[in-house]
Amino acid sequence: MSEPKILLTRIDNRLIHGQVATQWNSTIGANLILVANDKVANDKLRQGLMDMAAPSGTQTRYFSLQKTINIIHKASPRQKIFIIVETPQDLLTLIKGGVPIKKVNIGNMHMSEGKRQVATCVAVDDKDVEAFKKLKEAGVELEIQRVPTTAVEDVNKLFR
Repeated sequence: MSEPKILLTRIDNRLIHGQVATQWNSTIGANLILVANDKVANDKLRQGLMDMAAPSGTQTRYFSLQKTINIIHKASPRQKIFIIVETPQDLLTLIKGGVPIKKVNIGNMHMSEGKRQVATCVAVDDKDVEAFKKLKEAGVELEIQRVPTTAVEDVNKLFR
């Protein structure tokens, strides 16, 4: 069985939204955006809103984490996949489940109670940092970059 063609995996707590989806998608050339998120998998309203924000000509799928794990290896070689998850913990679940993710783009993790701002658009708490450490130990390359046109930020900021 061939490996699924995962072009980019991104952590973005807004999941699919206009500017980002379009900019990243045109840079990487994906034809399928896969949102791996347990809540959104069952939320037709949010799916519909995200479909409107998705770049035209790009398919969208909204799967639970477990469904993503179960079917990613059945992806057709024609599918060039852009995976979006909400949190580093969700990403860790996918990787532990055998989804072959080598690199992750850390795009947007909003400031909220108990979190500290560590990069332009990234706020983390201790659980996030722990998940990022585990991702690093698993050999996943971490990269902080909001959109393709902005500079890549120092990933060590995550661990301070």
